[in-house]
Amino acid sequence: MEFLLEGLKTEVSHKMILLNNSQKLLALYKSLAKSIPESLKVYGSVYHINHGNPFNLEVLVDSWPEYQTVIIRPQKQEMTDDMDLYTNVYRIFSKEPQKSQEVLKNCEIINWKQILQIQGFQESLGEGIREAAFSKSVKVEHSRAILCITEDILNLNASNKSKFGSWAETGHPDVEFESETPNFKYAPLDVSYSGLVNDRWRQGKNERSLRYVKRCIEALPTACLLGPEGVPVSWTTMDPSCELGMGYCMEIYRKRGKMRQAMVQFMKYLRQNNIPFYLSVLEFNEDSLRSVRHNGFLEATCGWHQWTCYPQNLVPF
Repeated sequence: MEFLLEGLKTEVSHKMILLNNSQKLLALYKSLAKSIPESLKVYGSVYHINHGNPFNLEVLVDSWPEYQTVIIRPQKQEMTDDMDLYTNVYRIFSKEPQKSQEVLKNCEIINWKQILQIQGFQESLGEGIREAAFSKSVKVEHSRAILCITEDILNLNASNKSKFGSWAETGHPDVEFESETPNFKYAPLDVSYSGLVNDRWRQGKNERSLRYVKRCIEALPTACLLGPEGVPVSWTTMDPSCELGMGYCMEIYRKRGKMRQAMVQFMKYLRQNNIPFYLSVLEFNEDSLRSVRHNGFLEATCGWHQWTCYPQNLVPF
């Protein structure tokens, strides 16, 4: 009997609690601010969950109100396509990342039968992810990038606030947009340009990515610069974790400040509405790194990490 109780205790300890109460989610959001930048991927996800939850995500914690691990995942009805890398995404923050293995092994938390991505800003999560994946005969590919954040996001940690400073307080110059660019217009991206964005997105160019791009444009903040013909010449989008991405500028407008003009206006809008944001840049992409620094981004002390997981029967190579 004692052995059975021990076994039950171990199983229960690896279960996670679904956090679906609005007050608890707000408390979690404020608590995660204390662990920025490492918690920023999860912090941004909780922001969107607290503001309409357009991607039908859910929050799991290992305990409450004191927690060690937070996992954001899509609700079950969202993950119907085993091959959909854009939807089957888990975002993790842990105060003890080295102890994440047992939590991740639990099939009730991670569906290891699907191709999936695990994202987080703690490289030390990787060991637990690889061990859990190995136990399920799942192949893992690790991608890393430079995490870029602004000073006001970083200050959320120190101030323990969940609101940002105003645009004027950040010290970045505003743009007298209309007078400087009479033939160009700043606007949100229209969903009719989803194909254009998807075709120029390095991780896109397929039907699943097109569905994801459409959803991001319809549900989340976006920005573009419309050229003289009324077609976007530069743009950026936001993902369900508040990460800016898919940024692109048409070749003939590069090195003419068109991407910066759109970004300055977009960042102004996000700050005015207290929407957190950050981005990532590949380590070898010096041009992009210079550009984001010019827009007031700093390199975070932690990196951007993604583990792409392929079950044996779904490995694409």
